[in-house]
Amino acid sequence: MSDSSPLPPVRLHPEAELARAALSTPLLSRAVRLARWAGPGTRVDAGGGLAEEQLPAAVELLGLSGDDAAAYASEAWRVAVDAGLVEIVDEEAGTVRAGEELELLTGGSPRDVLTVWLAALETVIADAAVPDLDDLVDALDEGGEVDFSSLGWDPQAEADFLDGVLGNLYLLTVGEDGPGDGTVPLPALAASMLVPDGMGEPTNDVLQQVSDAMMRLDDQFRVLEPVGLVDYRPVDEALMADTDEEPAATVDDTDVARYGMVRLTPLGVYGLRARLLEAGFEAPAVGDLADKGADVLLDGTARFGRFAARAETEQWLARREPLAAARELLAAARGADAGAPLRRLRCQQALSLVGAEAEPALREVLDDPELGGLARVWLSERGAAEVPAPSEDMVFWLTVDTLAAQLAAEGNSEELQALVEGLAAQHSGFFAAAWRVEHPATAEVLDAMGRLHPDKKVAKQARKAAFKARSQHAG
Repeated sequence: MSDSSPLPPVRLHPEAELARAALSTPLLSRAVRLARWAGPGTRVDAGGGLAEEQLPAAVELLGLSGDDAAAYASEAWRVAVDAGLVEIVDEEAGTVRAGEELELLTGGSPRDVLTVWLAALETVIADAAVPDLDDLVDALDEGGEVDFSSLGWDPQAEADFLDGVLGNLYLLTVGEDGPGDGTVPLPALAASMLVPDGMGEPTNDVLQQVSDAMMRLDDQFRVLEPVGLVDYRPVDEALMADTDEEPAATVDDTDVARYGMVRLTPLGVYGLRARLLEAGFEAPAVGDLADKGADVLLDGTARFGRFAARAETEQWLARREPLAAARELLAAARGADAGAPLRRLRCQQALSLVGAEAEPALREVLDDPELGGLARVWLSERGAAEVPAPSEDMVFWLTVDTLAAQLAAEGNSEELQALVEGLAAQHSGFFAAAWRVEHPATAEVLDAMGRLHPDKKVAKQARKAAFKARSQHAG
């Protein structure tokens, strides 16, 4: 991802709901229990970790069992320290006390709770990028330092790779403009990082890289799930036990779930957006524009998908009286710049959400050359009385404006192609009249019609009309 262009807007859950989810995550709830348990007699080692002799009591407190119980207790303690739930009083003596952040979890705001959770998340993501502990022990040199070269592991590269994976998962999640659970197969996520754009059939080397990455990601998502970042269905253990069957970049749909499935939780979406903002990305959220002017709303939602634009507009309208909102939207929709057609389309979509109280605002612009057409459409759709018929010039201007907006919003889409075909079929003399339309985008729209229409004869008429439109404006 590049931080030079904004990401799609994300619809966040309410902070109170997210804070409750954060408090109920296994890892943070364990960290809180350890922080409340810690007292003057609790000891830590030189690195701030829970002292070896304290681990059995911590394991018992948390109700953990199994071979990994001590490791889970140590992780929860590390999160408690890093998130400020526990404060190390004397490093030399190894004594601790409850940290200031602990009180925020019961007496603070939802935002305070989420701030503590974000600190915990950073600790877990850093841990997830570290190799297996046994491998690290094996890689210790004579001086007790980790010899990363013997592991074939670059700490920064591994951290960057995991950040990239999480960024792609965020993009795949928020980029869905409509219903969907956002679950991503692990092979697809690994391939999104390793298969070059434009590569048709991945090479065996690339497939092997994807397989290796999947195994790393399987370990990492198992680490990330307890902090509430993701819901994760791990790779089927039978696949990893069968050395003759390697996970691949492309698998049969019926088997894809066996290779791992991951989904960002609502809390995870909140967390990754916070990390992206911290890293300098533009990561908008639905509702960001609710307190802005109509000009900012129309320009901002111009790059949104249909569902996100509607959700943003509904929040904007909820803060305003219908008539005043309609007047503000119409005023912001005017203009002859390149972005104006799409602003007017977003204005039209916003006005469709406004009730009959807005009628006076639409009647006020009936004679406006830029807004009169959409005003007539709005009034007619609501069965208003005494709606004047549009002139032929207004009809053609509105048609060009609508096509220019669709072109800006979706490019050469199937929907636009269908619209183009319908126009040419319904109006036999469309191109003979359209090139005369005094609209800044007339030539561009006619060019697009020439590209999109499947009938070569009609396409040629469109291109000729575009040439005439340019000649007219040049003259």
